[in-house]
Amino acid sequence: MGIFDGLMGNASEVNAAEVQQEFGKILANGENVNRAYKLIRDMFIFTNKRLILIDKQGLTGKKVEYHSLPYKSITHFSIETAGNFDLDAELKIWISGNATPIQKQFNKNLNIYELQSVLAEYVCK
Repeated sequence: MGIFDGLMGNASEVNAAEVQQEFGKILANGENVNRAYKLIRDMFIFTNKRLILIDKQGLTGKKVEYHSLPYKSITHFSIETAGNFDLDAELKIWISGNATPIQKQFNKNLNIYELQSVLAEYVCK
């Protein structure tokens, strides 16, 4: 991910095996990282059991919040593909009990359809 993409709020995919090793301490037994995306310092990780949002806080990023979303709590989601003039794709996820969706933007290089497919695989079981 380039610095410009990070500043513009775009996320990009990172290596799932590296994320599995780095965040193994917060994963349950038998939980595997399938996809992971990084947005500047923050990440969101799709595992076989849940969606994990990682929010690094403060100037140093030493304070970290790990937010766990079981797939069954996701009520619906949408994708918006990148266009000719709008170079960003967008993912919105609604969680039960919250009217405002979680929103993430991705650069044009990310296959938003693949991301949607991963989410659909777990939410639509």
